[in-house]
Amino acid sequence: MFLGTYSPRLDEKGRLILPAKYREELAEGLVLTRGQERCLYVFSVREFERVHEQLRAAPLSSRQARDYIRVFLSGASDEVPDKQGRVTIPPPLREYAGLDRELAVIGAGTRAEIWDAQAWKEYLNEKEAVFSETEEEVVPGLF
Repeated sequence: MFLGTYSPRLDEKGRLILPAKYREELAEGLVLTRGQERCLYVFSVREFERVHEQLRAAPLSSRQARDYIRVFLSGASDEVPDKQGRVTIPPPLREYAGLDRELAVIGAGTRAEIWDAQAWKEYLNEKEAVFSETEEEVVPGLF
């Protein structure tokens, strides 16, 4: 499970040092892809395979499903971290997420997310009020 918030930097070669707590789960490989809200999703290979199976179950007759699958999978890049735990973020994904040097890597349960640090700060400031007002119907059985 991916938890927490980390503040790594992107190096001049477009590499990110993965948070130490994530390295074991991602050591054999990971998949980076476009996420919603202009962040990047980071999946272990195993979890990405599970997500892909769910996508395969979507009806081809659904335009929204086709559009989502195209955007999601066309941006996907499988990567293997080096011995220092660094992973290269391909230029198209860096551009999509507006990544500058300062990043925020957050745990989101079954995936991690990579955000530009300023974009994450703005997102969090905007959503914290909504977070405190969340009702049980939004996340059934939460409390």
